[in-house]
Amino acid sequence: MSLRVLNPNAEVLNKSHALHMNINAAKGLQDVLKTNLGPKGTIKMLVGGAGDIKLTKDGNTLLKEMQIQSPTAIMIARTAVAQDETSGDGTTSTVIFIGELMKQSERYIDEGMHPRVLVDGFEIAKRATLQFLEKFKTPVAIGDEPDRELLKMVARTSLRTKLYEALADQLTDIIVNAVLCIRKPEELIDLFMVEIMHMRHKFDVDTRLVEGLVLDHGSRHPDMKRRAENCFILTCNVSLEYDK
Repeated sequence: MSLRVLNPNAEVLNKSHALHMNINAAKGLQDVLKTNLGPKGTIKMLVGGAGDIKLTKDGNTLLKEMQIQSPTAIMIARTAVAQDETSGDGTTSTVIFIGELMKQSERYIDEGMHPRVLVDGFEIAKRATLQFLEKFKTPVAIGDEPDRELLKMVARTSLRTKLYEALADQLTDIIVNAVLCIRKPEELIDLFMVEIMHMRHKFDVDTRLVEGLVLDHGSRHPDMKRRAENCFILTCNVSLEYDK
């Protein structure tokens, strides 16, 4: 009863209720994200505190933007986001996989099996899965001439789960060319060298790759040239804006 002394509003649950509450948290997160999966997945509308609206079915974005209260659900969300930062994809699949494991575990727990036995089973399954992946994976050799078609297949697979098919196919070429443009032999790819600029009053199909530097600043005088070739570029670390 010490919890009631420290916090009068604390909920006191016995171990079975706490276990089922944690399992329900995983299943609830799974129910939210499972409709996102695949090319036929539905898009979610997120409304921020300032009234800004965001349409997405990217699991990483949803997990970051959602206000999650349950500590177990927060831990699952953080795990999935950390995995996305490492590999760049798979957040929705990870959450669905965890939720399904918890759902199946609940059946055995209700039949009287101890959770420790289930954890040991998960460890055995994990080792078997890693062994299978080592045999099943396809090695990709990125030499002087990388296999563009294979890279496009990887990018297309990821993009088609988040965008409609026509736009995904258009962005596939752009993404592969952008990554190969900044690639340096024998060095890790620095994705911060690729910048995504949001252009207002344009459509998503107008997206294109500029192999260079884009300064979306506009002209400072109506008589300025619209195009210049073989010109000199001055870089300076002082502001050239008018002071009010």
